Amino acid sequence: MEKEDLASWFDNYGETILTYILLMVRDYQQAEDLTQETFMKAYRNKQSFSRQSSIKTWLFSIAHNTTIDYLRKKHPLQHFLGLTTKEIDHQALPEQVVALSIQNEELYQAVQKLKHTYRQVILLRKIKEFSTQETAEILNWSESKVKMTLKRALSDLKSELIKGGYEYEGSVE
Repeated sequence: MEKEDLASWFDNYGETILTYILLMVRDYQQAEDLTQETFMKAYRNKQSFSRQSSIKTWLFSIAHNTTIDYLRKKHPLQHFLGLTTKEIDHQALPEQVVALSIQNEELYQAVQKLKHTYRQVILLRKIKEFSTQETAEILNWSESKVKMTLKRALSDLKSELIKGGYEYEGSVE
C-alpha cells in the first residue's frame, strides 16, 4: 500500500467518516481533526488490515475508536453517563448542516437526544447502512447486542419523535 491508497481511501470514505464523527462529537473542527487522525492511523497501521472485512468497515472501526478515545479524554464523566453538552448551532453553520446529509431536522434532533450507544448503532445501521455484522465489528460488540440495541434505540427514537410533535406514520425500522 502506498500514499495513493491513503488519497483513495480519503476520496472514497472521507466525507462519510467526517459526517459520522460530526454526529458523534457535534463540533465541526474537532470532527475534521478526528477524521484526519483516523486516516493517519489507518495509513500507519495499513499492515494490520487483514482483509477479513471491507476497507470501509476497517476505516469506520478506526474512526469509531479514535472518536471514543477523544470523548473519553475530553469528557470522561459525560461519556460514561452518555451525556452531551454541545449542540450544533444550525443558524450559524448552514454549510455544516448540509454536510450532515440528513434532510429531516426533526429526525436529526431526535437522534441527538438519544443516549450515546443508541446514537452510534442508529448512525451505523440506519444512516450509514452497515450490516449487523459490520456494525458489530466496528463497535466491537456481538451481533445480538447490535440487534437488541438497535431495537431499543429505534423504540426510543420513535418516542422522541412523537414527544417532539412529529407526525409519526409507519415503522422506523
